Parts: sequence; C-alpha cells; structure tokens
Amino acid sequence: MAEENISRNFIENIIDQDLAEGKYTKIVTRFPPEPNGYLHIGHAKSILLNYGLAVEYGGQFNLRFDDTNPTKEKEEFVESIVKDVEWLGADFRGQIFYASNYFDQMYEAAIKLINKGKAYVDDLSAEEIREYRGTLTEPGKESPYRNRSVEENLKLFQDMKDGLYPDGSKVLRAKIDMASPNINMRDPVIYRIARMTHHNTGDKWLIYPMYDFAHPIEDAIEGVTHSICTLEFEDHRPLYNWVVEELEYEKPPKQIEFSKLYLTNVVTGKRYIKKLVEDGVVDGWDDPRLVSLAALRRRGFTPESIKTFMELAGVSKSQSSCDYAMLEYCIREDLKPKAPRYMGVLHPLKLVIDNYPEGQTEYFDIENNTDVEDGGSRKVSFSRELYIEKEDFMEEPPRKYFRLFPGNEVRLKGTYFVKCTGFEKDENGEITVVHGTYDPETRSGSGFEGRKVKGTIHWVNANDCIDAEVRLYENLIDEEKGKLNEDGSLNFNPNSLEVVEAKLEAASAELKQGDHVQFIRNGYFVVDTKDTSDDHKVFNRVVGLKSSYKPN
Repeated sequence: MAEENISRNFIENIIDQDLAEGKYTKIVTRFPPEPNGYLHIGHAKSILLNYGLAVEYGGQFNLRFDDTNPTKEKEEFVESIVKDVEWLGADFRGQIFYASNYFDQMYEAAIKLINKGKAYVDDLSAEEIREYRGTLTEPGKESPYRNRSVEENLKLFQDMKDGLYPDGSKVLRAKIDMASPNINMRDPVIYRIARMTHHNTGDKWLIYPMYDFAHPIEDAIEGVTHSICTLEFEDHRPLYNWVVEELEYEKPPKQIEFSKLYLTNVVTGKRYIKKLVEDGVVDGWDDPRLVSLAALRRRGFTPESIKTFMELAGVSKSQSSCDYAMLEYCIREDLKPKAPRYMGVLHPLKLVIDNYPEGQTEYFDIENNTDVEDGGSRKVSFSRELYIEKEDFMEEPPRKYFRLFPGNEVRLKGTYFVKCTGFEKDENGEITVVHGTYDPETRSGSGFEGRKVKGTIHWVNANDCIDAEVRLYENLIDEEKGKLNEDGSLNFNPNSLEVVEAKLEAASAELKQGDHVQFIRNGYFVVDTKDTSDDHKVFNRVVGLKSSYKPN
C-alpha cells in the first residue's frame, strides 16, 4: 500500500533537512512580540506556525517579549498578549521569556565585539549617520570615529553605560562594511544611550540594545533552532547571521522568512487603530469590528476557526491577500455543530392569534441543532400573543413572497399553520400588530397531510421571551470603495454597527458570557463579554448564515 502523500511547506522541508544533517537534535521555536500594542489576526499566523512546528517535531515553543524599547512598552500590552497566546492554545509551559532578562549578556556580547575590533563608539548624530550611510545605488562613507582603538572604545562604551554622556550623543556601531550593497550591513547601530525607565529592569540601564542586535542573541541564548519571521526581515538576515557568527555561538539559530497574512479591507495598523480608539469611532482595541485578537475573541470567533483559517491560508514566501469571507466561512463551519439553534426576533412585530384560547400555554419540542445527530430538543412555550420579524409580514407583498400577508397562511416553526386575518396601524401608518387564526389540526408532529404552505417563519412567545440588546456588525471599511480615501484617511462604512432591541426565546436567558447560539435565520451570535450584566444581556452577531466564500 502506497504511503499517503502529505504536502510539506518550505519551512518543514528546511527543518527536515537540518535534522537529517544532524545540525539540531531538538527543535525550538519562539513567538517574539514587542509589547507595544495589541496583537491582530496576522500575529495569529506566526503564533500558530511556530507552535505547530514545535508540536510537530516534539520540540519546544517559547513566548518571549522583545522589550528593548521602553518608550512604547506597557504592562497592559504584555498581559493582553499572554491572554491571546493562551486563547489560541499555544502552550508555552507557563514560562515567559523577556529580552530584558538578557541585557547583561547583551552588554557582554557588545564588549566581545569591541575586543574583536568588530564594534566602535561613534559620535556622529543620528542625522549624520543617515547621511554617511549612502543610498541603494551609492556606497556609504566611513565615520571619522570608525578606527578608534579597542581600548578607547571599551572606555567610551563603559562611560556610556555609566551615564557620562547625554542621550543621543554617542552610539555603539557594528564594524562591518560601509560599501555593502545591503544597507543593513553598513555599520548598523547596536546600542544607544536612553534614560528611560524599563517595565522589567527599572532604571538599571542607561543604554539599550537595538532590535537587530538583541534578537539573534535572544534566540541563541534560548537555544532557538529556527527563528521564523516575516518577509520584511529578509534583508536583515545577513546582519542576524553576522551577529551569531561573530559571537561564536556553538549552534547558531537559523532565520527563515515567510509571507505575512493580509486580509482584504480590514484595519490592522496600530497607528490607525489608536486614532480610531482616541476619536471614539470604535469601542476600544477590542471593538468587534476590528481584527485584533481581543476583538475577534469578543466578536465570537473561536481558536479553532482561526486555526482552520490559517491552514487554508497556507505558508509560503509569496505575498498574497485573503478574503475576509474566508475567515467568516471558518467560524461558520466551526459553529455549525456546536451552537444551539434558538429563535430570536431582532425587529419585533406582535402577532395575535385571535382564536387561540386566552391564558392558555402549550409546549412544543423543537430540535436544538438539526446538523447534529442526537442533538436533542427543548420545550418551547406557545401562547396567544407572539412576536415575529417585521420583514415576515407585508401588507402588499411582491410576487413570490411566501410569508405573512392578508389572507396567506404560513407555518409558525414547530407549531401550527396560521393565517393572516388583519393588522393594526398607528397614527404614523406603521403596522404595530398583525392578527391571525390558527388551525389546531395542523400541529407539528401530528401527521397532518392536508393543504400545504410555502413559508415557515420563526417566532417567540410574548409571555416569556427576554429582552436583549443585539449588535449587528458589518465591515468597518466600505468594501465597495476600498480601504483609503484619496487624502489617506480610512473609508468608513456608516452601517458598520446597528444596535437593535430584540425579543429572544426564553432559553436564551441561560446563556452566559462567551456562549454561542444560532438565532434561526439571523446568524450566529455570542453573548458579549464586556457589556453583558445580570439584568442586561448583549449579543454580538459573529457572522450571518450566508457565505460568499467557496472552498476549493
């Protein structure tokens, strides 16, 4: 019997070869966020990719904060990132690593480079360093301080550490090649003076390492074997390799780049989101119209749906965009077998069944989920006064409208046939009540085989339904006009949020924060985890029932 042909992505092929050649015996990967904002859907790809590889090869996955820039870092972001990684199910064994825990080793690494003649203290200003660096077509020129002696550099660097110089007055630069075709290799800055209080190390340090210097050292210290990052770091790989080679790590990590995840017509830029939050356009970083992981979680997306989405998106080196509809498809498929199906009326219109006995209540067995075998059923109460959707009644219907209108008969889901006999209007001409009669012979499950009806509508019992706030979300961006206006501002969809006061089946009262439900014909919903209280339930629509995405 032939072995099953399993497609491998290019990263797995590299790891397979490294293991076969004996370069590594245990695979170690990491997710290294900077704690300067909330994670978004693109970060989920990196988390799940790195964690998935560690699991696949029986290795280790590290969560490490690249906290080398105290000006933008907050404990709030650390906490939110930890929560996101845990939510996605990436097990970091309860152990969190911090780049700042390695500051002593990074300082010693810088001393080693100075002693090797591979680093020097430069007095040029940031603007002068930029001027000396050259362009993509012209080589850079060497700093006049480039050939200081090892002894002078050691003393100056020590003095930088001891706070003898003001911020920005000196930097430590790697001594590589000012004529390199790769600008990143033209003596990059690896340390700068910065009097900043760090969230982890306090005021211990007056100098801080630059990301491109710190990152390979962190990887090497932790024994990371494959440092997997996005394509914008491809031009930085020669510098990454230079650092680990010059520092003579025994088993240096290998950097591999993959393409970022791009979603059509969504806002992921921190600068844009920060402005949306500050301007009150959205309800914080976790507003369900955003695609931060906190927002997706609050919107009702599940970790399983995110994982499926990432599997469909795949791993490659070529940049491409995914349709948001594909993400919606994934959550819809995940919730189909999980979410109970209740009746909820989002735009209520009262229906009075005039020939049903006043004061009488009946109970009907209605399936919890028709997509699940042995999904069970629940008792749903029925009485004379009900609520139906406004759109399920029309005074003057168009052709092929099979719901309620004067003289027409429909089935109320799971119960009886009801015929519309009339309606009431208010002083503004708005229909406020629909009247009808029911046929007791047509009870569901009774085996009635008389006349047929073409329409079935859902309903809730006015006597025991619950009131709830329901939030109906659409894309924050106007999909037809595109993401940006000509002036660079975001092109908002004015209908991205509609808030309605709904009437929901009594069973909905038992749903807790974070619980999912399908309200028949209206979509999948989740109980909001932020604004729901004991006496005020809030539901967010996760996704509608209809999909524009067709899987291959």
